[in-house]
Amino acid sequence: MATWIWIVIAVLAAFAVGIAVFGILREKRLVRRRQQASRLREEAAKRTRRAEERGRIANEQAQQAHAERKEAAKIGARADQLDPDR
Repeated sequence: MATWIWIVIAVLAAFAVGIAVFGILREKRLVRRRQQASRLREEAAKRTRRAEERGRIANEQAQQAHAERKEAAKIGARADQLDPDR
């Protein structure tokens, strides 16, 4: 065989190896990015649950505070009724 044929074969083989290596590296990068995205989604879900829980607790405390203010107003009104100086 002529030398130029061997050169063409070697160039084509190197090109094929380069494409294979590029494909493998690309797939590894995609796997890493998918894993990172999964971790970020888990973290976002955890923070969302925590924020929802805190919001629920805040609403409960606001309701309790409102009820306590209402009760305090009733007691204050009763005290005003009983106080002979008012």
